[in-house]
Amino acid sequence: MAVPAVNITIEQGADFASSFTITNSDGSVFNLLNNIATAKLKKYPESTTSYSFSTSITVSTGQITLTMTDEVTSTIPSGRYYYDILLTNNVTGLKTRVIEGMALVTASIS
Repeated sequence: MAVPAVNITIEQGADFASSFTITNSDGSVFNLLNNIATAKLKKYPESTTSYSFSTSITVSTGQITLTMTDEVTSTIPSGRYYYDILLTNNVTGLKTRVIEGMALVTASIS
């Protein structure tokens, strides 16, 4: 499965939520059963500083939702970042990156 690149925008100091539907190459819903999702945001891939998204999975629709509270987004300096979503299968231990991309964190004015 090719990893789709999806760019997102995160508003500094505001709650963030975004959902992604994961599909197989034939368009069918990817089986998310027995998987947990983790997602992080970093200034550059080798950075030791990261910001974690909260994740939830809806198996029936193949959907992964990422969220961050305003308390978390307010601590992220504005600028461009990298992020990805990694699935780990609890049964097999197989790790699969399903989404990657750039994130633009926009500065808060208020």
